[in-house]
Amino acid sequence: MDLGITGKIAIVVGGAGNLGRAVSDRLAGEGVNLILFQRTQATLDAAAAEIRAAHGVNVTTVAGDMTKASDVERLRAVALQTGVDILVVNSARPPMPMRDVLEENEDSRWAEAYDGQLRSAILLVRAIVPILVDRGWGRVVAITSASVKQPMPHHSLSTVYRAGLTALMKHLANEIADKGVTVNCVCPASVLTKGFERDWNLADRAARVPMKRLGTTDEFSSAVAYLASVPAAFITGASLQVDGGLTGSLL
Repeated sequence: MDLGITGKIAIVVGGAGNLGRAVSDRLAGEGVNLILFQRTQATLDAAAAEIRAAHGVNVTTVAGDMTKASDVERLRAVALQTGVDILVVNSARPPMPMRDVLEENEDSRWAEAYDGQLRSAILLVRAIVPILVDRGWGRVVAITSASVKQPMPHHSLSTVYRAGLTALMKHLANEIADKGVTVNCVCPASVLTKGFERDWNLADRAARVPMKRLGTTDEFSSAVAYLASVPAAFITGASLQVDGGLTGSLL
C-alpha cells in the first residue's frame, strides 16, 4: 500500500531511541523527512546520520526537553521554518519501578509522571498543531499504552496520565476534525524494546499475550505509519492497541 506521505515532514518526539527511533526509521522508509526532538544532541546526531544513510531523507535535529516550554518553543520555530505535516507525540516513561496507587506516596513521582506524560503533550499540541491546521493537512499520533483501555497491575502512574493524554487527543480530534488534521493514539503493550527487555521477565510477559510472543518495534511503528498516512484520512479520535490481543476490553 502506498501511504502517500513521501516528501512529508514529521516531528518525532523522542525520535532517536526505542519506540521513537523505530517510528523514525519506519517513516523515513516511506520517504518522510524528519525533525527529531530529544534531550541529548549526541544521541540525535548518531540517529540522524544512520537514518540519512539508510533512507536518504532530510533529518533535522532539535535538542530539548519536552517538559520545558522554552525548548518546545524552539522546536516550534524550526517547524515554522521547515514546515511540518505529522506530529508523533512520544511521551516519557513513568518513573520506575511501577507501583500500585496506594504505594505511590511520593509527590515527586506523581509530578514527574504528569510532566513527562501529560503536561509535555499539552505543550507540544499548543505549539505544533496550529501549524498543521494552518496548512490544512496533518496527522497527530500519540503513543500511549494499552493500560488506558485496561489498567494493568502496578501501572498506576502510566495509566492515570496516559488516560489523560488519551482524553486530550480525543478532544483535539473532535475540535479539528474538519480542518484536514486527524488525531489518533497508538496503545502498545508487550512490545520488545531495550527498556522492556531490561525491566521485565520476557518469557513471563510473552506467556500472557494471546499470540504467545512479544511484539516487534517494526510491527508497532507500522501502525503509527498507517495512522499518519493518506489512506487513514477517515480515522480520527481512535486509540489503536498494538498488543497481540493482550487487552481484554471490548473497546
